[in-house]
Amino acid sequence: MGAKGRRLPRAVREQQMLDAAVTTFGQRGYRAASMDEIAEAAGVSKPLVYLYLNSKDDLFGACVRREAEALVGAVRAAVEDGPPDRQLWSGLRGFFAHAAGSPDGWAVLYLHARTHGEPFARDFVAMREEIVTYVTRLIAEAARASDCEPKPDEREVSGLAHALVGAAESLAGWMNCGARDGAPSAKEAAGLLMNFAWAGLDNLMQGRPWSPTR
Repeated sequence: MGAKGRRLPRAVREQQMLDAAVTTFGQRGYRAASMDEIAEAAGVSKPLVYLYLNSKDDLFGACVRREAEALVGAVRAAVEDGPPDRQLWSGLRGFFAHAAGSPDGWAVLYLHARTHGEPFARDFVAMREEIVTYVTRLIAEAARASDCEPKPDEREVSGLAHALVGAAESLAGWMNCGARDGAPSAKEAAGLLMNFAWAGLDNLMQGRPWSPTR
């Protein structure tokens, strides 16, 4: 019996469809992707895709939510116990490893969901806010544990977290789309960003903030 004739549990069928949809949307974009090619890639009929996931919008939304949950979960699972710099470095490694290992999922989130409009952009923003909140907590913990006075206030900590997450997203995008001389490994990318960002954060925590020379 062929793949289209096999009886599989609904949850398994849905994951097959989402896998095929993420690949198709990630590589072709929302507008160019067709339900016919998604159904073909999933090994099911197009009516079955509509039966399970209602519409192209619903299917794309399910892909966005699944990939967002996977990215956040990968970051949280990667974080190791230890001082804040160790936690941040291991979280960044998890972030870059997931981005490199799921390039189509990355494209769905960062190239298509945030530019295609509501409600997809809203789901992307919610994912990003969760990551920023997590990084904000790590930086706040580092500030509390440091000897610096005055300690960075809440607005400064939030700004630093947004800047660090933005840098990580930009570096991951370069890894997946723009690295011409060979993309770095997840560990190398995390080390690169830590050398760029944490050295400055560490100086700040030690009471040595940068200031422009006169």
